[in-house]
Amino acid sequence: QVQLVESGGGLVQPGGSLALSCAASGSISSINGMSWYRQGPGKQRELVAIISRVGVPQYANSVKGRFTISRDNAKNTVYLQMNSLKPEDTAVYYCNTVPLQAWGQGTQVTVSS
Repeated sequence: QVQLVESGGGLVQPGGSLALSCAASGSISSINGMSWYRQGPGKQRELVAIISRVGVPQYANSVKGRFTISRDNAKNTVYLQMNSLKPEDTAVYYCNTVPLQAWGQGTQVTVSS
């Protein structure tokens, strides 16, 4: 089993930036891809970005060009750099792996003036 701990959320004004981190521990040899999801108020959890073991990223259309996913395999950590943030990006952000593991607590991102 893999444990996931997200960090880096907070309150930011529209147009601002935040950087999220997620550290994985446990049975990390089973990890292939890593990903970020988010769940906004009253919404279903959605996939934001995913990165393969060799570093190939894919993004949801809603964040393409604004968010960047990256990973450090040596540190078993995945990152999400979020730029040009919008109020609709407000959500709890979760990381996970491929295949999916138990969800962590997530980190709150609030975009508001």
